[in-house]
Amino acid sequence: MLRWELTEQDRQSLLHFTERLVQTSSLSGQEGAVASLIMDEMRQLEYDHVGMDEAGNVLGRIGSGAGPTLMFDSHMDTVEVADPDAWRSDPLRASIRDGRLYGLGACDMKAGLAATVYGAALLAKRGRSPAGTVLVACVGLEEPSEGTCTRVLFETDAICPDWVVIAEPSNLQVVRAQRGHLEMLLTVRGKSAHSSAPELGENAIYLASRIIFGLEILAGQLITDPFLGPGVLAVTDIKSHAASRNAIPDQCEMFLDRRLTVGETEAMALLEVQRVVAREGVQAEVHVIEEDVISHTGVRLHARRASLPWALSERHPLVQAMVRAARTVGLRPTLTCWPFATEGAYTAAVAQVPTIGFGPGDPELPHRPNEYVEIEQISAAASAYAALADRLVGER
Repeated sequence: MLRWELTEQDRQSLLHFTERLVQTSSLSGQEGAVASLIMDEMRQLEYDHVGMDEAGNVLGRIGSGAGPTLMFDSHMDTVEVADPDAWRSDPLRASIRDGRLYGLGACDMKAGLAATVYGAALLAKRGRSPAGTVLVACVGLEEPSEGTCTRVLFETDAICPDWVVIAEPSNLQVVRAQRGHLEMLLTVRGKSAHSSAPELGENAIYLASRIIFGLEILAGQLITDPFLGPGVLAVTDIKSHAASRNAIPDQCEMFLDRRLTVGETEAMALLEVQRVVAREGVQAEVHVIEEDVISHTGVRLHARRASLPWALSERHPLVQAMVRAARTVGLRPTLTCWPFATEGAYTAAVAQVPTIGFGPGDPELPHRPNEYVEIEQISAAASAYAALADRLVGER
């Protein structure tokens, strides 16, 4: 047996814990039941400290709290089931078929969360008293507002880790970069008139269509990073306002989803859209969406839908430590990136803490029917997390 390999009993316990997580509904803002389940499991695994903060984040600690700190960061919430009829089995049943665990959140990201809980506990179970501290953070509200609850850990709870590992699905590859994310609202102003005399008004939908055409052209001209890939722009929703169905619409709103690559900023992305508007000579304004979200404990948090891209060098010590840790448990990881946003939007891009991603599951499966995770990957991830923790904060 490899040093950080789980025993058969541990593997079965980890799988059972993952099944229970999937079977427990945890839509965004409704993570309370899963949070209690996680805390109970941490206590059974004899964590040195288990608690929940005011915003409903669960935080488990292995070690004294002194020395360097490694934090594993996972989110507890899932999206809703968009099309139940597209699932082969009940999304909350946690069905096992052909070595895979199927269910809502199995891949995104309850398997990764479960693996961090067991990986950190394995460090102590193998008799390695940490010279530093391992924190296992399980946060809420990631799906509607990534980084918001992790911000609470840093700015309210005063958590200051030296390294962060995001356990989102990566197929057990080491993620060293992530695109940024902007959600923008573009409002086009027209002029109302009776639909029997449209020439007396200005149809906001027609004006918006001209802007959409310009945005489509812009989307094909965004800069590209050799590793992280191109920036992305998409119109994801559109709606209009008129006094009645017999009136010319005087307002049209569209939501823009903008993914930022290295070298792009929020100001640059806004300016590019404003130039399209100006070129069309249309009255319109664009801004980054800001909204309040409510945690499962009832705390209201302000979320600004903007995060910057981040990237670590392939030679960064944290990247190399994760690669070596994975190799010690029999894995052969490559370096990759995430096109989507994670809690690293805060830890890396805002708090400037060295951050990587590493987790079980195929990153193309989240938010799709029949989501699943390979069962073997869950145990392998836990072993790799333990090996990394020992390498960074283990006894010396």
